[in-house]
Amino acid sequence: MAKGSAPGAGRKGGKKAASRSAKAGLQFPVGRIDRYLKKGKYAERVGAGTPVYLVAVMEYLAAEVLELAGNAAHDNKKNRIIPRHIQLAIRNDEELSKLLGTVTIAAGGVLPNIHSVLLPKKGKKAEASE
Repeated sequence: MAKGSAPGAGRKGGKKAASRSAKAGLQFPVGRIDRYLKKGKYAERVGAGTPVYLVAVMEYLAAEVLELAGNAAHDNKKNRIIPRHIQLAIRNDEELSKLLGTVTIAAGGVLPNIHSVLLPKKGKKAEASE
């Protein structure tokens, strides 16, 4: 066998290579985001911790939206999350609504809302007519 052709021949101790996502305990791809940051020319240089931090934030936001959308789906007695559930989740959460205020979600619809002026009045006239 040629030198260095054996699996893990260059490593001492037989340790397997761990991805940066695995090292950080994340599900989203750190390496891919790092590549996108470098390719996108957002800055001349990209620090080692930058993609890890960015991926952690992205993963947190995704988990937050998915949890709220799952709750919205459960409230509507559905097992599957549809765009409507994502819309309800975002618009009913104050911070997410502020973050994604200008975003349009396709097939999301609008929040159910009837202006108080349009509602029938509950006063003496309504009671007198009954």
